[in-house]
Amino acid sequence: MVRNAILIAGPTAGGKSALAIKLAQRTGGVIVNTDSMQVYSVLSVLSARPRAEELNQATHLLYGCVSPERRYSTGEWLRDVEKIIGAVEQEGKTLIFAGGTGLYFQALINGFTSVPPIPAPIVAAIEKEILGLRRDQRQKLLVEKDPETASRLGEADTQRVVRALSVMKATGRSLAVWQDETPPGLLANFKLEKIVLSPDRDVLRSRITARFSQMMSQGAVEEVKELLALKLDKSLPAMKAIGVRQIENWLAGQSTKSEAIENAATASHQYAKRQRTWFRKQMGDWEWQES
Repeated sequence: MVRNAILIAGPTAGGKSALAIKLAQRTGGVIVNTDSMQVYSVLSVLSARPRAEELNQATHLLYGCVSPERRYSTGEWLRDVEKIIGAVEQEGKTLIFAGGTGLYFQALINGFTSVPPIPAPIVAAIEKEILGLRRDQRQKLLVEKDPETASRLGEADTQRVVRALSVMKATGRSLAVWQDETPPGLLANFKLEKIVLSPDRDVLRSRITARFSQMMSQGAVEEVKELLALKLDKSLPAMKAIGVRQIENWLAGQSTKSEAIENAATASHQYAKRQRTWFRKQMGDWEWQES
């Protein structure tokens, strides 16, 4: 039996959901969320999750299924995807992975280090420890505590350093050692169609700006109020979603509504730029399309 999967990556507002639905309707396939923010239950509008009418056009899985109170890891996502693959294969349907989280796609294809779940207090403690450190200071700290992983990192960005130090503290083993034990990717034996949607830069900028203005009138403010009512740790992934801090500042009277919109749109532009850079480096052999 031929095992087929379609992978659709691209920056925010790139048109991934629309293409995924189109291909799902054509193939009878199942769409699997491949975006680390669209998994969270409260972040429907702010994460640009497919709307109700879009969800009804095809089977969508792993959307809005995780409480914002949790730190949902790549490893957990892979374990959930493995269950989906087993179920969908029995039905003979095509799997369609759509989203903007490059690490998810990389893990699907190349495998992912099976590090045990790291307790949230450890992650929070590490984040506090490196708060305010410059890049060279983060690099020095990592070299001291985990020289093997430090030698492999091209850039000591905050997220990577927190991950490496948290793993070392929780397991007593270097992240590099865990990486050397990485199993094959879940899609290792699949026939893959790999697509990166990359709209013209000016077109994408226009979409992002317009979309966030629409979000403000479509429930984004109510979502932030709901998150704030939960009194969550600011370090949780859901609290770092673009728009949360900007709307929170506006609600607190620290900015105007127009400034909140402008600041969130700017953050989205910057995020899209980082996504495109990552995709160019990691997915240069994929099929690139404008949308």
